[in-house]
Amino acid sequence: MLKTILREVRQYKGAALLTPLWTTLEVVTWIVIPYITASLIDDGISAGNLGKVWLYGGEMVGMACLSMLFGILAARFAAYSSTGLAANLRTAMYRNIQNFSFSDIDKFSTAGLVTRMTTDVSSIQNAFQMLLRTSFRAPLNMVSALVMCFVIHKKLSIIFLIAMVILSVFLAILITRAAKLFREILLRVDALNGVVQENVSAIRVVKAYVREDHEISKFDKAALNLYTMNVNVETLMALNNPVMNLIVNGCIIALSWFGAHFIVEGSLTTGQLTSLFSYVMTVLSALMMLSMIFVQLTQSFASAVRIAEVIEEEPDMANPSNPIMEVPDGSVDFDHVFFSYKKGGDHALEDINLHINAGESIGVIGGTGSGKSTLGSLISRLYDVSEGVVKVGGNDVRLYDMTTLRNQVAVVLQKSTLFSGTILENLRWGRPGATREECIEACRAACADEFISEMPDGYDTLIEQGGTNVSGGQRQRICIARALLKRPKVLILDDSTSAVDTATDAAIRRTFAERIPGVTKIIISQRILSIMDADRIIVMDNGRVNAFDTHENLLRDNEIYRDIYEMQTSGAEGDFDEK
Repeated sequence: MLKTILREVRQYKGAALLTPLWTTLEVVTWIVIPYITASLIDDGISAGNLGKVWLYGGEMVGMACLSMLFGILAARFAAYSSTGLAANLRTAMYRNIQNFSFSDIDKFSTAGLVTRMTTDVSSIQNAFQMLLRTSFRAPLNMVSALVMCFVIHKKLSIIFLIAMVILSVFLAILITRAAKLFREILLRVDALNGVVQENVSAIRVVKAYVREDHEISKFDKAALNLYTMNVNVETLMALNNPVMNLIVNGCIIALSWFGAHFIVEGSLTTGQLTSLFSYVMTVLSALMMLSMIFVQLTQSFASAVRIAEVIEEEPDMANPSNPIMEVPDGSVDFDHVFFSYKKGGDHALEDINLHINAGESIGVIGGTGSGKSTLGSLISRLYDVSEGVVKVGGNDVRLYDMTTLRNQVAVVLQKSTLFSGTILENLRWGRPGATREECIEACRAACADEFISEMPDGYDTLIEQGGTNVSGGQRQRICIARALLKRPKVLILDDSTSAVDTATDAAIRRTFAERIPGVTKIIISQRILSIMDADRIIVMDNGRVNAFDTHENLLRDNEIYRDIYEMQTSGAEGDFDEK
């Protein structure tokens, strides 16, 4: 885990290594100041020697200036390397996430990934900066101060050692208990982010059903859970300062009591006692800094584990060693395919056997949860089968280069997603190098050109985040055009005309038959009118293929298909293109 995190320091390694050097010089120049102070008091002020006062005073000012300079350099290099590490960690996670399969995303959850890339990375950034600077400075301060104390007076220095032992035991107990709580806090942050993300993305539904109070209640519950855990941690960590203050004050009292006796007997001077007071504060402030470091590192350890999990995660799907780089044709085969979303879970698809010829138009229909969308996801290898083989162009989809396969198997998913930018930029997601004329031609095939041309800026119209300034049917048609630009051999429409009216739906299907006759078209739909003109139709039922035949034969021989047909054609459809 630590190797994974530290590997991302990379180009900032030089700055990270220089930070302890500058910190060491800062400490060395600072730690001699109290020692010079003793000479200033004993040899200058007490002796009435003004020359010594100026000499030692000048040395103190010089050392303070040098210490400040080295401190500034240490802080700058620490900030540079820690922010660089944070940037690299986010990049490493983001790049690996792009290779995740749908099942990998499901494993971590979207909210969990967002938390890891924001809150967890910030925690690591702060910890790394503290590790480079404070974790070097505090021990150096403490050791240097202790050495100087023993140089000045060995017996009085025992006070510091006793204080260190007491404080170390206390910190060990504190950190052990806090570690578990910090891990739990991060899980509750994930939960809170999940509630917020779900609410914001579905805010229209929330308002449509007047469920604001319900959503507020969900948020309050998640926020209260996080609040309670934070209070528990802060209550525990609040013990740190009182215990530190108790030890500091105890040391000062003990130093004053025993120091006075040693001055009376002549083994200690006033200047040396003054220096010891400075060193005791240095030692104990170093201990306090170390306690803060341990707390921060304890909290950050949980974050580091979560970040390393994402970076080290091996995606479920990867390219084979010698991938096939060309899809011969648009034929699709399912050979005894079984699939479940979780290992050992219930099968979403069971024993699927299908052969689809290149260029065929295939409809897929069935009840909710029957496995229609899952069937389409396996063709483009958005998921891998649990058992059996899915073939495209006569080859197992797992043998293809994934980019090649997905460029040739275009999928328009149920949720029509557009990105911020112009319509033209959204279309070119299908093929970045597509010309304007090619984009317009694809939109004509998807029956999208007419409404786009009527917009004030046409194809340069800006799409707002989430595509909220176009209707649901318009979003779907732009997404279909985007898929057509890929010039695929297989086109899968996963309920992607559900928001367009039946006339437009029919026009899209006619255009497909005229313009892309050689492309295998798999139309997944809940609407019988969308698939009844297909060459053949797959009827899905509880994860199995109940029937696979023409519309006429299914209407005559298949009870499920006949029931759907009669139910949907007995009255008006009532579809319309709406936002």
